[in-house]
Amino acid sequence: MDGTDMAIVPESGLEGLSLSVVIPAYNEENAVRSTVEDVRTTLDATGILYEIIVVDDGSADNTRAEAKASGAIVAWNDVNSGYGATLKRGVKMAKHEYVAILDADGTYPARFLPGMLELARDQDMVVGDRGAAMRNVPLMRRPAKKFLNWLASFLAQRKLNDINSGLRVFRTKELIPFLPLLPQNFSFTTTITLCMSCNGKRMIYTPIEYGKRVGKSKIKPIDFLNFIILILRVITLFNPLRVFLPAGFVLFLLGFLKSLYDLTQMNLSETAIFAFLAAIMVWSLGLIADMISRLHLRP
Repeated sequence: MDGTDMAIVPESGLEGLSLSVVIPAYNEENAVRSTVEDVRTTLDATGILYEIIVVDDGSADNTRAEAKASGAIVAWNDVNSGYGATLKRGVKMAKHEYVAILDADGTYPARFLPGMLELARDQDMVVGDRGAAMRNVPLMRRPAKKFLNWLASFLAQRKLNDINSGLRVFRTKELIPFLPLLPQNFSFTTTITLCMSCNGKRMIYTPIEYGKRVGKSKIKPIDFLNFIILILRVITLFNPLRVFLPAGFVLFLLGFLKSLYDLTQMNLSETAIFAFLAAIMVWSLGLIADMISRLHLRP
């Protein structure tokens, strides 16, 4: 069921807009139907054209049956393929000018969608910023999230409040070209944040509330390391000097400090020379990577 037959006049600020809502779901039989109903209730009140697409990622429970019972458009992966793969399947099915993504676990209230859609009229991506609502994130995961946000902001050269928020609204035509670059797993949201910010796309954050999830989190401890690798990989693709210049500087500084010590011993060591040479090599690789990046991304 969708909103294409609605006769209600759209709210002021939403006139002429239409929305596809993609909900990835994996073993969410206890939350997916209520999530769809929340979205439908919210969007019915706006009067806009919309569709709700649930993509079941090879769940082992009754997620698919619950999604079908909710009246949403339902697609599925035959085997568990990952959060990113599931979102990409749903986005490719979207038929409206804007597409929103929303987790099926009850953590992201649908009531924020109309406001985010209105903001998206002048943006390429609107991200729900969990901010203080991150108190619902387990305490042991908060330092990791803060570090990842800091690292991504430093490398992207702009403040990124929430790099992996699962509530976003995109201009569909701006999202589609990035789909081949987006990974199959949880880092989909981190990657699209970096892709948008590094390519000068219009992107803003808006405060939202973040609820307590239904069921168990699918994120594993190893994903923290995967996130760091992903951030470095994406920035190296779009702005490699942000990675290579600091790395070379660290090596150069180590060589400089070691050479100062060596002077006090009247002997310049191989370690200092190696550090200087390594710094030059890293900077050279950075310049080559930057040239390749510019050629690859040139319109």
